[in-house]
Amino acid sequence: MFILGEIIRSLALLISLVLNIVYFLLVARIILSWVGADTYNEIVRIIYKVTDPILAPFRRLPLQAGGIDFSPIVAFIALNVVKSFVVNILYQIANRLG
Repeated sequence: MFILGEIIRSLALLISLVLNIVYFLLVARIILSWVGADTYNEIVRIIYKVTDPILAPFRRLPLQAGGIDFSPIVAFIALNVVKSFVVNILYQIANRLG
């Protein structure tokens, strides 16, 4: 059971790491939208490809006011809730297993 607990703990750490990377990519996308980055740049395209599926559900909601899009803020909150919920549950399972 100890090994299974460590595998689950490692999975929780991996999920946390991936979500942290997504946070940074969302911040990069916000900054890129402010400076008007070249959308033909390969790095910019990768950032947009990774963050588009995350922002798409929130873009359908009426979250724009005065030309400002608040969907990334709502996405940050949703990712934080998911991260807290999933990672904490995995840690609790891992602690119970040993």
